Amino acid sequence: MKILWILAMKELRDGLRNRWIAAAIIVLGTLALALSLLGSAPTGSIKASPMDISVISLASLSVYLIPLIALMLSFDTLVGEFERGTMMLLLTYPVTRWQVIIGKFLGHLMILFIAIFAGYGGAMLIMTLVTGASMEGWQAYVSMMFSSLILGAIFIALGYLVSVFVRERATAAGAAIGLWLVFVVLYDLLLFGALLIDEGQLIGQQLFSMLMLASPTDTYRILNLSMFDGVSQAAGIAGVASEAGMSSTLLVSVMLLWIAAPLAATLLIFQRREL
Repeated sequence: MKILWILAMKELRDGLRNRWIAAAIIVLGTLALALSLLGSAPTGSIKASPMDISVISLASLSVYLIPLIALMLSFDTLVGEFERGTMMLLLTYPVTRWQVIIGKFLGHLMILFIAIFAGYGGAMLIMTLVTGASMEGWQAYVSMMFSSLILGAIFIALGYLVSVFVRERATAAGAAIGLWLVFVVLYDLLLFGALLIDEGQLIGQQLFSMLMLASPTDTYRILNLSMFDGVSQAAGIAGVASEAGMSSTLLVSVMLLWIAAPLAATLLIFQRREL
């Protein structure tokens, strides 16, 4: 545990030195505050708290920003060490390869934790103080922050898999952008295109639910828009997830599996890779 802590703190210090944490806090905090203030405006016939409206807006924002930040943090974690020749030096110390992976993962997770909870949490506090809005719906907001951290952890793990698989940083950067495009943009376009072509003949509700769970970003969306009644009613999907058999336990389990699988694959490849 001491070695893991040392490796994690090294990544955290690197994040502070490279201004990663400051940049992420500014980006997430500014956009979150803007969307939260818009969400605190009168909502007409929609009976939802400002927090609930903010959760809907920020969940949509996080699907684009959190994976991108996580991939930019992690895509060169291993391949960069190999290119600089520092990986061989690191492994001359009494540290195993799995400790290198897990230690770096914990460090990057700490960076993301600080960015999300300072950015989103700060926006929530400022919105409450400035607008005088009530804290009703704060549970959904906090849940959204934790699930955003899990989403980020997924893409950190995917970034590691890219980083251990390729041989050059430029290739890793291109692959990371490709992953972002596939999961954030292309998968949903292909899925809804298939629905339009199929017209309900082959793709039923159960199959559609399974296809949604095949994407971590879609799983994240469903989790945040269906877990709390106020949010689901404001989003217009009240009861949809439960009817499809997608409980919050299932959704969280799927997201955790999306973390474990890429990390396990990274460890396996890294153990067999020659220095």
